[in-house]
This record gives sequence, structure tokens and C-alpha cells, in this order.
Amino acid sequence: MNDRQMRMMMKKMGIQMKEIKAERVIIETAEKNYVFRNPAVTVMDMKGEKTYQIVGEVTVQPKLNEEDITLVMEQTGKGREEAERALKDAGGDIAQAILNLTS
Repeated sequence: MNDRQMRMMMKKMGIQMKEIKAERVIIETAEKNYVFRNPAVTVMDMKGEKTYQIVGEVTVQPKLNEEDITLVMEQTGKGREEAERALKDAGGDIAQAILNLTS
């Protein structure tokens, strides 16, 4: 089946597809954030039910909470930005972040 036939069949079935020009897509979970940069996002609308497809390069970042950031700041004497960066670089490991900032 060629592309034209596929589009015609989808139209008959009431399926519409369109591209969204996105710069970044972030999926937040309880433990991690999945960040897609320069993604290809396609929306498929089938009788009012929308499905989003994201294709692209993803980076997984640990979810930082306020208590962890504060603890690293207190233990190292560093500012907020440095503490956040150290936690991200250490994959959310508080002890490693503190070691990285103090050594």
C-alpha cells in the first residue's frame, strides 16, 4: 500500500493526522523527567480520541526535590544553581553530589 492509499483509507475511517512543530517535550514521572529535544510530534485524531507520537533523542533526568537541593546547599555551602547542577550530574545521588562539590 502506498502513502496516498494509506491517507485515503485513514480519511475514510475518520482518522486525521497532523504534525506539531515542537522544540522540546517533557514527560514528568514521579522519579524522572524524560526530555525530548527537537522532537517529531504527530497527533492522530480518531473520532475524538487523540494519540500523540513522539520521536527523537531523549535524555533522562532525575527528579530533584526541594529537600535534596537544600541539603546539598547546607552541606557544601554552595548556591542553589550549583547544588541543582551537582545533583543532576550525580543522577540524583545526594552523597555523590556533595562529594563532587567538596572535592
